[in-house]
Amino acid sequence: MVTIKTEEEIKKMKKAGHVNYLTHQYLKSLIKPGITTKYLNDEADKFIREHGGVPGFLHLYDYPASICISVNEEVVHGIPGDRILKEGDIVSLDIGVVIDGYHSDSAWTYPVGKISKEKEYLLHHTEKALFTGLKEIKNGAKLGNVGARIEQYAKKHNLGVVRELVGHGVGTKLHEDPDVPNYGKYNTGMTLKSGMTLAVEPMLNLGTRKIYVLDDDWTIVTQDKRPSAHFEHTIVVRDDGYEILTGE
Repeated sequence: MVTIKTEEEIKKMKKAGHVNYLTHQYLKSLIKPGITTKYLNDEADKFIREHGGVPGFLHLYDYPASICISVNEEVVHGIPGDRILKEGDIVSLDIGVVIDGYHSDSAWTYPVGKISKEKEYLLHHTEKALFTGLKEIKNGAKLGNVGARIEQYAKKHNLGVVRELVGHGVGTKLHEDPDVPNYGKYNTGMTLKSGMTLAVEPMLNLGTRKIYVLDDDWTIVTQDKRPSAHFEHTIVVRDDGYEILTGE
């Protein structure tokens, strides 16, 4: 069931979203060659709690860490550990924050030191794909328009669109209805209404769109081992557009 949030609920989600944004900014300042993914996870956990939140992913569906950290060919759900970041890596940080029972969800992919031109291309166009999809959001628009525009943009720039993983509604649960695919047909799907809260999150690959799950049952990687990027905002549908909840 898709829920329409009240302004009071949206205010709570915005509070959780702001802490999410601050956590991203803090972790971004720490990213450099030589640090472990566990270090970033532990710093995220501490930062979120110091700012009145709770890590939204910890123990959710038995996930063992506070945030998801995925490096290079890892698409999503990478488990932080002893892996050391190296110059030229890209690292996706997917962060969930809960405050007053309301979730926020945001992911961003960052360079580690100087990265290759093709990785720069991937990051630039995956972020642009996110905002291209978001432009379609407003009261009365069709949900399918979001995925259709993301897919069109990705294909225009020769990037693989992961189809098995999708965006979603957000609220008192991290994953609510509806699903928000990163592909589809224009003018299809449900009609968006003001007050709906969604996480829109293109996951695009430099090579094939095909993926598989590692033996840890969490980490999802590209089949051809080429890099993947992930950009995500939690937003609320407004009468004339959308408002980002995981921002400043």
